[in-house]
Amino acid sequence: MPNFLLESPLVSRQTTFKKVWILIGFACLVSTQSFGQGGRKNLAAFDAKKYHFGFSIAGNQSDYNIIQRPEFSFSDSLIQIINQPQAGFNLALVASWNMTKNLHLRFLPGLSFQDRSLEYHFQDEDDVAIKSRRTEAVYLDFPLLLKLRTDRIGNVAAFAVIGGKLSKDMQSQEETNQQLQSEYILRLESGNSSIDIGAGVDFFLPFFKFSIEGKFELGRRNIMIQDESEFSAPLESLKTRSFILSLCFEG
Repeated sequence: MPNFLLESPLVSRQTTFKKVWILIGFACLVSTQSFGQGGRKNLAAFDAKKYHFGFSIAGNQSDYNIIQRPEFSFSDSLIQIINQPQAGFNLALVASWNMTKNLHLRFLPGLSFQDRSLEYHFQDEDDVAIKSRRTEAVYLDFPLLLKLRTDRIGNVAAFAVIGGKLSKDMQSQEETNQQLQSEYILRLESGNSSIDIGAGVDFFLPFFKFSIEGKFELGRRNIMIQDESEFSAPLESLKTRSFILSLCFEG
């Protein structure tokens, strides 16, 4: 009986760690330049304002957190499923309320374009048949985050963020009738929610504040629609996960 194998998360984690180190290196470079400005303090009255607004652009890499069905019988000759992360991007508005100098409540409504792919390997006589199922989602996001920031050191401050998010996939195929398709698709629910956690660095420039933020989004809902097709039958649940690298601009 063939073994049911899910791709090890090691490759995905290594990719994420590389992104984190790139983020840290870039932040160190910019902070070095900021400290080299002769001690000048930019936007000295920035923290005195209760509300700030801006926008955010970001890149993401997304895949699934997969749980297999323990009772699956492998009667359809499935060998393995490979989880293939895909790249996407995010656009959002930023509204920030300074509850205190170091604690901010942030609302970032926006659009998130997230692609994911699963590769199914089936034993086909003396060969292996590979079938990929790629899902392309356009999420309307409503995240609410707490931002805990350190005191400014010159024109630089570090921060951590944690919160939650509700999302709606604007191009979900949850209502698609499988019987009318030329081949089965992987159907997913349109609604989703996640826990968001990350960290970053604020840079106070002469005319605006610029931030670099790395964040993990961990889906809380099983969004898979179980219709016993060859692609959903082996799976107990699919939950989304993403790593997002954001550039934020606030005035």
